[in-house]
Amino acid sequence: MQRPRPVALSVAGSDSGGGAGVLADAAAFRREGVWATIAITAVTAQNTLGVTRVDVLEPALVRAQIDAVVSDIGVDAVKTGMLGSAAVAATVADALAGVGPLVVDPVLRSSSGAALLDDAGLDVYRRRLLPLAVLVTPNLAEAAALTGLAVSDRRGMAAAGEALLAMGAGAALVTGGHLPGDAVADCLVTRERTWWWDAPRLASPHTHGTGCVLSAAITARLARGDTLAAAVRVGRAAVRRAIRAGLGFGSGVGPVDPGGRP
Repeated sequence: MQRPRPVALSVAGSDSGGGAGVLADAAAFRREGVWATIAITAVTAQNTLGVTRVDVLEPALVRAQIDAVVSDIGVDAVKTGMLGSAAVAATVADALAGVGPLVVDPVLRSSSGAALLDDAGLDVYRRRLLPLAVLVTPNLAEAAALTGLAVSDRRGMAAAGEALLAMGAGAALVTGGHLPGDAVADCLVTRERTWWWDAPRLASPHTHGTGCVLSAAITARLARGDTLAAAVRVGRAAVRRAIRAGLGFGSGVGPVDPGGRP
């Protein structure tokens, strides 16, 4: 069926503060001109100061949401964010087999440091989700957790990217926002080549939701038919735009604005 607009699906948690999760993903999808659909995996109570409660939904309910969207509306690209448990992660892997392209944002901890997935869930990522993904988008800590490698410099980022490909991912974008220094380096490793992008670090206290915006914008561009490298370029630009438009809500780390203007 011909859809009137490309459709992207976010399979992720909700953030009551609005800075991350399905709300951020939907805003990023719409900013890139695609229709936003969601399947909520977990409900979090959080604000700019941190996460105070996480309730993971029943795997059957997560599956029902995915099936409802796929069976009627259809999707052109999918991203996963916070999955919350091994059972949910396994159910999502089952539901998304044959649906895609799939971008996996391996959300293991919140921006404030709260654990959002246990070791059993991490194992599901390695065995079940990475082989389905056209792209996985870990930060340094997530890349280290997935691969078991030390990822604290450019050499480690490239090595982690290669390891993620060996684990079955189609490509890996290891983001270097947590590296020290005045520049931010991101490394895209594909089976054909390794790409590096460098940009001046943006000085802003409002950075909550950057990973969601990046993976969602990439997913949206894949839904529109962009090549992977072109989609990554758009995603990186979307993050920088969102940081510049960051919002000073609350008393802690404010959210970026996925819909912010250049």
